[in-house]
Amino acid sequence: MNDFVPVSPSDAAAWTTPPTGDTTKYRRGVLGVATGSAAYPGAAIMGVDAAVHTGVGMVRYVGPERATDFVLARRPEVVSGVGRVQAWLVGSGISADSLEDLDDTTAAAFRHASDDGVPVVVDAGAIPLVDLGPLAVLTPHAGELAKLLGVERDVVEGDPRGSALRAAEQTGSVVLLKGSDTHVVTPDGSVRLVASSATPWLAAAGAGDVLGGVLGALVATRAGQGEIGPDDLAHLAAAAAVVHGTAARRASGGGPFTMTTLIEALPAVVGDLVVTGDAGA
Repeated sequence: MNDFVPVSPSDAAAWTTPPTGDTTKYRRGVLGVATGSAAYPGAAIMGVDAAVHTGVGMVRYVGPERATDFVLARRPEVVSGVGRVQAWLVGSGISADSLEDLDDTTAAAFRHASDDGVPVVVDAGAIPLVDLGPLAVLTPHAGELAKLLGVERDVVEGDPRGSALRAAEQTGSVVLLKGSDTHVVTPDGSVRLVASSATPWLAAAGAGDVLGGVLGALVATRAGQGEIGPDDLAHLAAAAAVVHGTAARRASGGGPFTMTTLIEALPAVVGDLVVTGDAGA
């Protein structure tokens, strides 16, 4: 299948929403984040930090006490607790087979994400725990997608495009399949995109948590301007992959880097996109 359209920085720029003179923090988008756990609070910190650095108007974080304390220590501008949002990011750093396995606060947040009627970015661990549909964007890597499809990982790695298409059709949701090339597809297969901006150094713990924060911010910001559908979500997902990959290349400079350095590179990438329409290397 060779009908996936490459996504350029100028394409990503069209899906990056800058503020205007009459923009408020609410119009810039409010992102609800239910990620991390007592065992893995770092996932919450990285996702929230990435969302803030990408430019969303407000983040509402909902999670267990330990993760909440770390998030607020890192980002005191974040609001703790459930409230009105334009989009949700759920699942990073969470391992559970059912809502009953989650702490009460996180389980309640997942129910809100399922019932709010706003777009939801779903990291793969949360796929069985929230209601999926055309306003969900799933962000699995090859192993997680293989589990979802009931196949071996090498099947997905050998045919990422076909696997992403099957997963989108099966779930009825937009699928972003992470990898050296990131493949994005809508449930009906009408939008098929591929982003190839990353560096191999990005294959590191925490990279997916950062991508979730970037995507959640882009979705909330665009949703703050009006209703969006699956096609929009696919373009936003591909744009997030470009922003994420470009920031990684800048953070890398040809060598290894930390996720904190990657996050710190995000504002300049977003700034270049909205000012010049190109982010370069």
